[in-house]
Amino acid sequence: MIKTIQEVEQFISHFKAKMKIFGILFTERGKNSEALRMLGITNNERIKVVERIETSDYIETISDELSYGDMWVFGKDAFGVELYIKISLGHPNSNTICISFHIADYPLDYKYKDGKES
Repeated sequence: MIKTIQEVEQFISHFKAKMKIFGILFTERGKNSEALRMLGITNNERIKVVERIETSDYIETISDELSYGDMWVFGKDAFGVELYIKISLGHPNSNTICISFHIADYPLDYKYKDGKES
């Protein structure tokens, strides 16, 4: 599902505020670990990329009631590649979650890049 610009801005604001308080938990699945190794980046560099997410980086929102709630997908150009980043607010009073942080498998469709309003 695609969220409005205002919903994306609100999510990013809440996510960044919660991340400052509770931190972020990265899942270390194969693709995520492989991307860190291939790109030669540290966990701190990965955190900095997530902290720089903006509305223009938004791709889509995936409904996931079973685990951490809605998963928000963003793309980010960093380290010379396009990254696919999937994040969630996580459970109340706990850390934010990053399920995916890896090189994009396909070209990403940014919904609000360059003033675009899909």
